[in-house]
Amino acid sequence: MKNIIPIFILLIVLAGCKKELIKEPKRLIEREKMVNIMYDLSILEAMKLENPGLMDSIKYTSNQYIYKKYKIDSTQFAQSNIYYASDYKEYEKMYNQIKARLDNEKTQVTSLIRAKTKKEMQKEKAKKKLKEKKVADSIKKAKQNLNLKKQTDSIKKANQLKVSKSADSLKKAKK
Repeated sequence: MKNIIPIFILLIVLAGCKKELIKEPKRLIEREKMVNIMYDLSILEAMKLENPGLMDSIKYTSNQYIYKKYKIDSTQFAQSNIYYASDYKEYEKMYNQIKARLDNEKTQVTSLIRAKTKKEMQKEKAKKKLKEKKVADSIKKAKQNLNLKKQTDSIKKANQLKVSKSADSLKKAKK
């Protein structure tokens, strides 16, 4: 028990006198800019995994794109990344910030996709309803034409019957 207490005190003193493992680079990328860079790299890596052919058509690699967009070089990025990674708690906060941003974007995209799908379904329903109405109208017109034809036929038959009766009555009258 006596040996544990001095060891415990030594650990507390060492933790309290935390010495920087990595010196801050001369051209350190600001924290927020670094978070944006890491976010963009995450998006580019996801694109590369999702559709590898897409990145082949672009003349820059993802790293070259990032360097150009943020006006940094590979050494500056590597040194800044090592510096931020040396404090794992701060680095974890940065990654959590990136993850939250990615989750937010994912939620927005998902809601947009749902809205678009819903709108397309409504259009399809409207088209289907219109088509059904056209079919119903064509059936109704066909029935009307059939009824009109039947009426015309019955009128013709009635006229023919009248004509034949009158012809028969003329023949009888002549006899």
